[in-house]
Amino acid sequence: MENVEEKRENVLLVVIEFKAQKKEWPMKEILNEMTELVVACGGEVVDSILCRDQRPTASHLIGEGKIKEIAQSVGLNDVDTVIFSQDLKGSQQRNIENVLKVKTIDRTQLILDIFAKRARTSEAKAQVELAQLEYLLPRLVGKGVELSRLGGGIGTLGPGETKLEMDRRRISQRIDKLKKNLKDITANHSLRRKKRQKRHIPTLSLVGYTNAGKSTLLNALTEAGQETKDGLFTTLTSLTRQFVLPNQQKIVLSDTVGFMRALPHHLIESFKTTLDEVRESDVLIHVVDVSHSQFRFLFDSVIKVLAELNVLEKPIINVFNKIDRIDDKVWLNDLRNNYQHAVCVSAQSGDNLNDLLETIICLIDSYRKEIIVDVPIDRMDLINLAHEEGEVLSVKYYSDKINLRANIPQHLVGRFYRC
Repeated sequence: MENVEEKRENVLLVVIEFKAQKKEWPMKEILNEMTELVVACGGEVVDSILCRDQRPTASHLIGEGKIKEIAQSVGLNDVDTVIFSQDLKGSQQRNIENVLKVKTIDRTQLILDIFAKRARTSEAKAQVELAQLEYLLPRLVGKGVELSRLGGGIGTLGPGETKLEMDRRRISQRIDKLKKNLKDITANHSLRRKKRQKRHIPTLSLVGYTNAGKSTLLNALTEAGQETKDGLFTTLTSLTRQFVLPNQQKIVLSDTVGFMRALPHHLIESFKTTLDEVRESDVLIHVVDVSHSQFRFLFDSVIKVLAELNVLEKPIINVFNKIDRIDDKVWLNDLRNNYQHAVCVSAQSGDNLNDLLETIICLIDSYRKEIIVDVPIDRMDLINLAHEEGEVLSVKYYSDKINLRANIPQHLVGRFYRC
């Protein structure tokens, strides 16, 4: 029997801009990003409608005229799903579906669905389920125990059929249990971080807009083998690797979940255990897809999320990635000069990764100190320690002592002077 390829859902995108609200992104860019999200979820955009309105309406979010235009497109293009760029209240969602007669979801549901598809580890699955349930719970009014529609497809990948039959009380109990489980996971992560801190190993976190190339960069530096794919949200769980810099300084490098414009609040809260890696880091490495036509919008969106996490006071290295796709090297040089601690690299080809390593060394230099000390001839263990934990600049052997000049971590300095 031949395998029949599953039919891709036909999606109609509705991109909304309210004049009364602050405009942060051009509608065209919102449309492009929504299209990428649909593709990541396995759908196909067959039409899109741009809607500029004065302010939201209580019943349908947008005006009656636009609803009729959407209904007409649904019929003409055999649309399976309509996706709104702004969040819908439960009542608005039901009112629109009553008119359109097709499944209608919003951007948050679409992102949650992608996260559900991408979740691989038990931790990521718990985080996604928590975000889904917290999003769905307030939308149960008027729906009884119904939490999603039958038939599957985009926006319906929920936490499982048995959970979809739970009433509000049982859902609340499930939320409490997930929070407790994630709290235990957070405690375990915290314990591991404290052990690293006791060893005085600097910790650096890769942050950036989704699909900026963070995982590719982690693989290029540490051979971590992290899954990479040209798509949105391929990394949902922190991956941490120890790495030795060219000056023999040990560091810990962590990959984190990608950020996005207006990342749903439920996701930020649910992924607290992952984002704690960012909060506890000594240095942030902000990876930017410089080949993106609107990379400055992406840059600003990440800075906004970092501000919400209260980590902007940390040292930040700006890594402008994917320079292999840029021909204008003069423009790249000017760009780098306009940002503090900036390097231009290609994680894919390895171009300029040495520049990144040198920048990292400079920023964490405060963790090290140059010493010139005479070590007793019978303390070769200290010489070995300097080689293992620091950068040995010179060693001179005498009959009764060893003269050592080296850059070593601050916490080890006392051991050499006490010998």
